[in-house]
Amino acid sequence: MAADVRDVVRHQLDDLPDFDGFAFGFPCNDFSTVGRHLGLGGEYGPLYRTGVEVLKRRQPDWFVAENVGGIRSANNGKAFEIILRDMRDAGYVVVPHYYRFESYGVPQSRHRVIVVGFKREVAERVGEFRPPEPTHGPGTELPYVTAGEALGRRYATGVAHMERARMSPIVEERLAYINPGENAFTASLPPHLRLNVRGVTLSSIYKKLREDAPAYTVTGSGGGGTHMYHWAENRALTNRERARLQTFPDDFTFSGTRESVRKQIGMAVPVEGARAVFAAVFKALLGIPYKSVASNLPGYMVESPTLH
Repeated sequence: MAADVRDVVRHQLDDLPDFDGFAFGFPCNDFSTVGRHLGLGGEYGPLYRTGVEVLKRRQPDWFVAENVGGIRSANNGKAFEIILRDMRDAGYVVVPHYYRFESYGVPQSRHRVIVVGFKREVAERVGEFRPPEPTHGPGTELPYVTAGEALGRRYATGVAHMERARMSPIVEERLAYINPGENAFTASLPPHLRLNVRGVTLSSIYKKLREDAPAYTVTGSGGGGTHMYHWAENRALTNRERARLQTFPDDFTFSGTRESVRKQIGMAVPVEGARAVFAAVFKALLGIPYKSVASNLPGYMVESPTLH
């Protein structure tokens, strides 16, 4: 079913089949550090309440909720405290954690806040959830997975979403001057290739990947210069390459226009990152031991904040 979540909660929620778990990613637009950062005062910020309404009325045993790291500072830090309070008031023991997905085998530096909640009686039985221990990077047995490793594997014949975006000659010329890891503002560009932009020096504008490191964050929208760029070829990545950085398997296909597919990929939670979180949730519920860490967001466990 595809529908406005507000309509589903308002008219169809009680008719849905029973379910034990609930996963949702409420819109991040108003919490992202890019943009106006309106938080709960924006158009999309309050939509988290649809998820809370599901928790209140259907009472699944557990839930997983995802959002951007910027949610921690929205509304001077109060928005996230209110969201956590509302989740608790629905009857759940909640554990927020700031995940760095490159630390779980994702070939991309992607940082997100994920809240796991167990219904109070479930938490009394199995204990409070603990986030899974990182598996890649410093202090672990495995190195980070690099963009070169992810994109260097061969593609099967006929794999979908390999179309390359058309670029103007001036963009191709500009990219020729940009080295891996550099962007349009840090590279040494001749005057005619410099961007005439004031007050905006986003590090991802015409930024090339580094072959020997995880990619920077895959995004779902943005104009010229935000499509991610190959380290050795003067071109933007294809949607299939972006999907690989999000750890989607090559046989996973998306529907819609090229820009719609780009948005679907960029808005998704990386498959391998989600696997790490859900594996920990299921092991905790089943009483199966796993390597874990304490929440790195203890300062957000506030019971009664007031939003101003």
